[in-house]
Amino acid sequence: MSFRDNLQHLRAERHMTQEQLAMLLGVSRQSVTKWEAEKSQPEMDKLLKICQIFECSLDELVTGDLTGRAAPDAAATIPAGPPTDVCGYDEHQRMMALKVPAGIAAILVGIAIGLFFEGAHDLAPVGARDGLFVIIVLAGVLVGLAFLVPAGMEHAAFQRAHPYVEDFYTEDDRAKARRDFSTGLIAGIAFIFAGIGCLIMLEPMAENAALFFLLFFIALGVWWIARSGMLLGRTNVAAYNKSVADDLEVEDIVAAEVDESMRSALLDRKRRSRKLEAVCGAIMIAATIIALALLFAPVLTAPDMDSWTPEGTSAMWFWVAWPIGGMLCGIVALLWEAFGHSER
Repeated sequence: MSFRDNLQHLRAERHMTQEQLAMLLGVSRQSVTKWEAEKSQPEMDKLLKICQIFECSLDELVTGDLTGRAAPDAAATIPAGPPTDVCGYDEHQRMMALKVPAGIAAILVGIAIGLFFEGAHDLAPVGARDGLFVIIVLAGVLVGLAFLVPAGMEHAAFQRAHPYVEDFYTEDDRAKARRDFSTGLIAGIAFIFAGIGCLIMLEPMAENAALFFLLFFIALGVWWIARSGMLLGRTNVAAYNKSVADDLEVEDIVAAEVDESMRSALLDRKRRSRKLEAVCGAIMIAATIIALALLFAPVLTAPDMDSWTPEGTSAMWFWVAWPIGGMLCGIVALLWEAFGHSER
């Protein structure tokens, strides 16, 4: 028996499609197709992973005859029918939807607690309160990073292991995600308005306490909105596959086990993406130059620096250059996406 025959038999035995095996191995479906057509051979690490998946030895897989082996338990098979989540994509995305919003909320809560203690006049002198504010804010940032950094590393590792995921979500799944997002969005906005209400009511009596409740409720609102948005976004598997393809470097694309048409499409997309990055980079450099000119021109031309104030000068508006530059980049990106397909 050949490797091709063994692989086809093992897949059929487990009711596993080529897409499902490809997801488990972190390759494209075309790669599995080529293996089974004997047009190419998997690398050693993929062979070892296949052995692990199908519980066989390397010799049995490559040169043996696995067609006569006893069928695995039903629990070990993948049911036939619609695509299933065989690589843990949904669980991974749900964990991301917990960790990322939690990290952002932790930073905001840290700032809120710092402001609260900064306004507590009975705790410490003014200088000590300032130091306490910095310590608490830094602690909040560290807690936030403790969520965000590992989440980013885990997501990058997942993308490398699973560059392609077959869409297994049903329309019911997407409809439920949209309903949950609507609920989360309303809840998040409600929390933010609650914070604004606290600010309006408490500011005349205790400004720092008012700011604490404002930021605390904003943190809750951001958590709800970000989490529900990420849970909705997880159902867009096509966007995940596209983002992974965009993150691949040219060397990765050249070395990837994909057919030539897909390789050519990925390389073309990468070239257009680099051109877009260059254009947006030039826009933001120009925006920075304009911002610095607006900021320092009044200072350099002021007749008396001791009495100079930014009021009424362009220095008050230097920051506007960056939002405008960002909006221009967004417009360019939209036009690039709309008309870039015609580029040859």
